[in-house]
Amino acid sequence: MTLTANIRKLYAFSFLKMALFPMAIITLFWKDHIGLSLSEILLLQAIFSLATLLMEYPSGYLSDRLGYRLTLSLASLLGIAGWSWYTVADSFAGVLGAEILLGISYAFISGADSALLFETLKADGQEEHYARLDGRMTGWAQCGEAAGALFAGTLYAFAPLTPFFLQIAVWALAFILTRTLREPPHLHQGTLSAGVTEAIQISRHALLENRRLRYGIALAALLGLASFIPVWLIQPTMQLAGVPLAWFGPVWAGANLTVALFSLLSHRLSFHLGHRGMIILCLCLVVAGYVGLGLVESVWGFVFYYLLTAMRGLQGPLLRHHLQRESRPGTRASILSLKSLVFRLLFVASSPLVGRLADNQGLATTFLLLAAAFALLLLPFAILFLHSQATRPNTVKD
Repeated sequence: MTLTANIRKLYAFSFLKMALFPMAIITLFWKDHIGLSLSEILLLQAIFSLATLLMEYPSGYLSDRLGYRLTLSLASLLGIAGWSWYTVADSFAGVLGAEILLGISYAFISGADSALLFETLKADGQEEHYARLDGRMTGWAQCGEAAGALFAGTLYAFAPLTPFFLQIAVWALAFILTRTLREPPHLHQGTLSAGVTEAIQISRHALLENRRLRYGIALAALLGLASFIPVWLIQPTMQLAGVPLAWFGPVWAGANLTVALFSLLSHRLSFHLGHRGMIILCLCLVVAGYVGLGLVESVWGFVFYYLLTAMRGLQGPLLRHHLQRESRPGTRASILSLKSLVFRLLFVASSPLVGRLADNQGLATTFLLLAAAFALLLLPFAILFLHSQATRPNTVKD
């Protein structure tokens, strides 16, 4: 029996999981409603990432063993709990409790939806379409976030908690949807008896033995970090530049539509530019985006943030396809979760420093320093990644 119905359902799940009504105003909510500083906001996100990190790889491993549908259903229930907690939070500790629940929720999602897409296509003999359909799945996700953000500023101005109540309803729909997904028949034939040993073996293979996986994970994590840090700085940047509150939702929607558009274009551009051209383009977008945010402090300065969201859209399908192709059957969610774990480690290590820098030196200086830091970090890993691709065999055996 065909599993292609999973593809449409995964598109819908991607839309729902990213239809984040509070996201376009969340930094303002923390800053103005809860009373947090930028340092506390970045610390909060570091703790969120730590919670995600602690569950990241175990959740990916459990996804490969217990089933992707079960994992996505658990993630949806945790999402309902986390956003419900937000409706009663009134302090750093209250917000922290909600963020920890949401961090665990996103850890359970991480890798499971992409791995289910890959295994679904493989079971139906359509594995070669993965990069294109993964781009579509990312596109649906960003359209979901754009839709959720569109009227976020207006909803927040009307009643600050309205976006959070809507978010609970979204995750309830996501839970219902996950219960209709189907597992590919050949998955999860291993047992949990050798869990820790096997998980260590997968990690060793990815980070030590297979350099194509190692450099792919490192590059994906660094590019992810480059597009993630501004998420928590762009709203106060817009506020300082005098951007009207009613614009916040449409601006956020535009950013996510940019990710969606470039996710859809990623496969096509990769065909024309190749890996080398795509990676060079991503590096240029990172530097240009940060330099623009640092130098242009007008109302329209936020458009440079769109360069970073365009990079996010381009690199996602490209590097996920690389990691899926290099992964062995039964380890694909684990590998993607391992990549997310590395990303979270980098964010936990860097975000408190970035927050302190923004509070003490200002946002413009922070963006310019980040431009220099990412240029220095990304270039060597991009070279190592491209070199590993140049020596890749024509086929990779499972």
